[in-house]
Amino acid sequence: MVETKKKTIKSVTKKTTKRKRAKVKKNLVIVESPSKAKTIEKYLGSSYKVVASLGHIRDLPKSTLGVDVENDYDPKYINIRGKGDVIKGLRKEAKAAKKVYLASDPDREGEAIAWHLQHILNLDSQEPNRVVFNEITKDTIKNAFKTPRKINQDLVDAQQARRILDRLVGYSISPILWKTVKRGLSAGRVQSVALGLIITRERQIQAFEPEEYWTLDSEFKKSRSKFKSSFYGFDGKKQPLPDNESVQHVLKRIDQSADFNIVKVEAKERKRNPQQPFTTSTMQQTANTQLNFRTRKTMMAAQQLYEGVNLGRGIGQTGLITYMRTDSTRISSLARNAAALYIHDTWGEEYSQHKPIQGKLPEGAQDAHEAVRPTDVTRTPESIKDKLTPDQFKLYSLIWSRFVASQMTPEILDTMAVTIEQNDVIFRANGSKTKFQGFTKAYPAAKEKDNTLPNLSVGDKVKLARTNPEQHFTLPPARYSEAALIKALEENGVGRPSTYAPTLDTIQRRNYVRIDARKFLPTELGEIVQTIVEESFPDITDTHFTASIEHELDEVEIGDKHWVPVIDSFYKPFSKEVEQAAATLEKVIMHDELAGMNCEICGAPMIVKMGRYGKFHACARFPDCRNTQTIIKEIGLLCPKCHKGQIVERKTKRQRTFYGCSRYPDCEFVSWDKPTEKTLPDGTTPKAHEDEVPKA
Repeated sequence: MVETKKKTIKSVTKKTTKRKRAKVKKNLVIVESPSKAKTIEKYLGSSYKVVASLGHIRDLPKSTLGVDVENDYDPKYINIRGKGDVIKGLRKEAKAAKKVYLASDPDREGEAIAWHLQHILNLDSQEPNRVVFNEITKDTIKNAFKTPRKINQDLVDAQQARRILDRLVGYSISPILWKTVKRGLSAGRVQSVALGLIITRERQIQAFEPEEYWTLDSEFKKSRSKFKSSFYGFDGKKQPLPDNESVQHVLKRIDQSADFNIVKVEAKERKRNPQQPFTTSTMQQTANTQLNFRTRKTMMAAQQLYEGVNLGRGIGQTGLITYMRTDSTRISSLARNAAALYIHDTWGEEYSQHKPIQGKLPEGAQDAHEAVRPTDVTRTPESIKDKLTPDQFKLYSLIWSRFVASQMTPEILDTMAVTIEQNDVIFRANGSKTKFQGFTKAYPAAKEKDNTLPNLSVGDKVKLARTNPEQHFTLPPARYSEAALIKALEENGVGRPSTYAPTLDTIQRRNYVRIDARKFLPTELGEIVQTIVEESFPDITDTHFTASIEHELDEVEIGDKHWVPVIDSFYKPFSKEVEQAAATLEKVIMHDELAGMNCEICGAPMIVKMGRYGKFHACARFPDCRNTQTIIKEIGLLCPKCHKGQIVERKTKRQRTFYGCSRYPDCEFVSWDKPTEKTLPDGTTPKAHEDEVPKA
């Protein structure tokens, strides 16, 4: 009986405890993404609940301008379509919470998201509920929640001004393009400048006239050692070689069987300093050139590394890099000290640029605007390789190596410059050899290749082994790659780190440019659109004007300017240009290129059309006849496998060229390399690259 009573009391006590726990309100934290929410909730503990807004919850309407140009450009925000359930859930959670914290990303966009959340949830604007952090690690998160602040209205205004400015430009010019060219086109401040750079470069290439020039390289030998050199000039003066006649003049002045004299040897020690850690744009550029990553791919992988990756038992979800949208190269004292300790312990004191700080760290250890770096320098890429996707691993390795190298001592090279002379004809040879690896120990990709010369002294005699005169022609400027275009935009002060990826994506989706051999080429449509924008709205395509607007938006961000006058000074003259263009521009007639064949279904002419993956043949009677054909380019060779079909050039969805048999699928021959009459005599199929198998 007593025992039963005790059990009843225990049962009642447990139920009461559960009810009390249920009544205890939790702090609510709102971030943008579920993966970020998962990582942060693990660090904050059971008294916090972290949920995601899934990005923006309010924006300007898509169907109308959404900006009252007569009333200080007042934006008419609406709840984003499809976000109703998210907003309903956030309101419910906020109502039940003890306190609400807004922890969106630490930039203009993140501040605007927090501001919109504050409005939707009816939070007190004077309440310090905004939490920002540059990295998602336990200590950083906990410290950030100790010092919440109010929403920074200057940051919000800067984002709002940019959004309104882009809306005014896009929604004013696009209807004109739809009317004069075709529907679905657009123009914008940054995209028009980017497209303008690509088209200007193409015009320079087309107008380029190559000039002939020659080089005269040679090989000298001393005993058994050989080394290369190049013709420099006569009598101590540099002399160009514009044609073959000038080369023959040099060769006539020298006696190739006689000795040459070493008349000058300069031995020096040269230092190569490491580059700064990554900003957003330098990360995008380096990932493009070293990893062959498109800008969107780079930012997607970086976002995943920032928000957190599951590193397994004992660690769990952890942010691996600091915030990836930044134009700063600064490093916090905490990170600098950690790197110094790691370098000191791994490679030795001589490799560390900074003396490790012992004891208490100085003030400012947490810098709110840092470069892109690993959150924990001791977490090497190889130690977590099995937890990362191949793309994540490649990008994390790049970020980690660049950051560690930036905190290391310079690479030291022994260099030698040698002047060789005979009959007043001068050749020069330059060599270098690594004396001390320095930062390249952590960043081998940055290492210079050794070019060692034999031991040479003034007065030594050397023999000429051979000469190699070569004709060359000057080359036109190179087309822009993604990396080069981002660099050009940054150098011109156009756009900001977060705008580059969507800008490049837009000009490709609109079919204004296409990519060939990883370089941008303008399309006919792109040139037509750009011509209209250049002639009717010159300020939009002017790099200096666009850069000045960016500068003014930066001044809004720091509170030096109010956003309304910035918009007003742009829009008033721009609106007059819009009125004039709408009244005067005439319809542009785009003539379809005939394919030279008729449709096998209805007999109408086939024409060349441009699609998402390049050109194709389509019936001129579309949409009444929807017949299409892939454009097949024969290279004039029979298939080496079946000896029946023709070898044709094809494209993958990534616009990569490969070669296959015209009889596919009956014959499955494919090759990345262009076959010739001498290749593949046995008809074997070459092994495809692992990253992308071509499909005929």
